Amino acid sequence: MAKIFVRERTHVDKGEGQPRFAIVGVQGTDLKIFKAHVRRVELEAIAQAVDAEIVNLPRGSGEHEEEDGGHRRRGRRKHGTGGHAASA
Repeated sequence: MAKIFVRERTHVDKGEGQPRFAIVGVQGTDLKIFKAHVRRVELEAIAQAVDAEIVNLPRGSGEHEEEDGGHRRRGRRKHGTGGHAASA
């Protein structure tokens, strides 16, 4: 049976209107995921359609936050050089 591995997102609460689950990986199916964050009902519908089991991954205990003084990086990382593409 195929498996869909998910975890609950850390900064989203119930009733916030944002998808609460992040898809971490899929095993045993040709399923392609185009959205990494989904709602519970969407996740269950996908799993039922591809006959997959949903595997909930445990959240971390937050120990890594204490090691660096409790600070977490916020915002998005920048990819690439940050400059404009060179013209040829």
